[in-house]
Amino acid sequence: MGSSSSGAEETKSSSLTDSSPTQPLLSKPFLPSLPSPDPDPSHPNNSEEDDSNPNPYPHIFYNHDPRPFQDLSFLLLFLLLLLSTFAFGIFSIAHHNPYSSKSSSFSYNSTISSCVLNSSSSSISFTISSFSFSSSSPPSSSSSFVKDLIWTLVITAILSVPFVFFLLWSLRHYTKQIVYASLPFFIIVPIFFNVFWFVACTVSTGCRDSFALPYRILVLVFVFLVIGILAWIITANWHRIELTVSIVGVSAEALARNLGLLGVLPCLCVGLLVYFVPIVVFLVFARLNGRIVPKLSGGSEYHCVWKQDGWVPAYYALAIITMIWSAAVIVEAQVYVIAGTVAQWYFSKEDSRPRRSIRSSLRNAFGPSFGTVCFSGLIIGAVRVVRAAVDSAKREGASSGIVNLILRCCVGVFLSAIDFVNKFTIIFVAITGEGYCSSAKMTYELLRRNLLSAVFVETVSTRILVGIIFVLSAIYAVVVYLILNAVSALGIEAYIVALLAWLLLIAILGYFVHVLDNVIDTVYVCYAIDRDKGEVCKQEVHEVYVNLPISRNYRPHAHRTQSIV
Repeated sequence: MGSSSSGAEETKSSSLTDSSPTQPLLSKPFLPSLPSPDPDPSHPNNSEEDDSNPNPYPHIFYNHDPRPFQDLSFLLLFLLLLLSTFAFGIFSIAHHNPYSSKSSSFSYNSTISSCVLNSSSSSISFTISSFSFSSSSPPSSSSSFVKDLIWTLVITAILSVPFVFFLLWSLRHYTKQIVYASLPFFIIVPIFFNVFWFVACTVSTGCRDSFALPYRILVLVFVFLVIGILAWIITANWHRIELTVSIVGVSAEALARNLGLLGVLPCLCVGLLVYFVPIVVFLVFARLNGRIVPKLSGGSEYHCVWKQDGWVPAYYALAIITMIWSAAVIVEAQVYVIAGTVAQWYFSKEDSRPRRSIRSSLRNAFGPSFGTVCFSGLIIGAVRVVRAAVDSAKREGASSGIVNLILRCCVGVFLSAIDFVNKFTIIFVAITGEGYCSSAKMTYELLRRNLLSAVFVETVSTRILVGIIFVLSAIYAVVVYLILNAVSALGIEAYIVALLAWLLLIAILGYFVHVLDNVIDTVYVCYAIDRDKGEVCKQEVHEVYVNLPISRNYRPHAHRTQSIV
């Protein structure tokens, strides 16, 4: 008995020290087979608890297999709204009234108690005169302004393509230099514009007379105070900036390995615009559905007025809801395609490259997972509508007082939380192919038991990238203004052209930042899956993301295998 007992102890000890290297150290299924390091014999239910508490967290991996259709109810609801919008739209075109804008050409006929069309040609002559008036040539100064504006915007749109690729190449190879070189401009550019407007207003007679010197000095000091606060925020978060530099560099590498995304995603936006064209046409013809009816006025006198059909307002509501939902679906589909493509690259072997990853992601997004994408789009669309309603009420001053202010803040935080959770959920859906609700739960459990501060990745990196494109766009706008002043005689209108060029460039670069931001979040989730399984698919990613701050919900006993092994 003694020898058998000692042999069992040796076997038990060797099983602890000679664990297989192929078994992930952080793998959850491995936990129940490990004995407790300090078993307490006074608790006889220890073994029963181990047997009755199976691992509730299965391994998470990219699902390359054919995926089942998920959230079909939301897919059917979306298709129902879409088909209804097109069906009633075609009906509105077929039954529109060509005399909707010619009620003045009708007169009341007391014999038949109805309105009849007059035979006069006054409406025709009015139409001809209106067209001749509208075709008159604009002044030459306005023509010059429009010409310079169009050429500037076209050149800006063309130059934005090499700007995007140059920015991606720079973030990939010289991330630290780009970020650190841009940080001083976060302070210099606001200071320049603050001093510039003050000097320009002082020199200009009209501005100097309408804006007194004390008020100009007050605004100048206030802006400098805001700039000082911004400089303090950058200095206080310098350690986060250093980590963000590495995160942005790794994500730029991931996007560079999947450059096809920069071509496919704008095509989805173009497809959305093409899809909106017939709906807009339907809305135009819907308002032409009605009839000319007599209306009593002035006692016993009738005159003819246009009366719209009762179903037209309801169709407007249906079409607008369909357009908002469709736009949100395309946005979520783009996130899905980005996440699916980047995840395939992340979980592939170092010496191999996934084939047709973008095509498979598109097929899954508009195939088995389209119901989930519609569900996510419905949530985001509702969030956008509620947020727009809150902002509109705030601008109109409909709500005032401390209670309403607190309610607006609570609503804003709640909507931001929904947007935040939804973003990581759709990324998880693209990786696993699960339904929306199950993916939301699994995403929360994955991040809770492994990580890490998701807010860090979400906020700091995004603000750094936005600051970089703001600086680049501002420098470009200044160059455009100087060139226009040198080669044209626009005068004050050169400010408007430079401003519009700045808006166009920052919109295009902002879309690039949106794509890169989704890549950052996808790599973040993939790293969480790696850490959950105890594997390392991309060593360069682990070397960076391992430095992320641990979440406050982190519990060391969740990874007790490290202390045992």
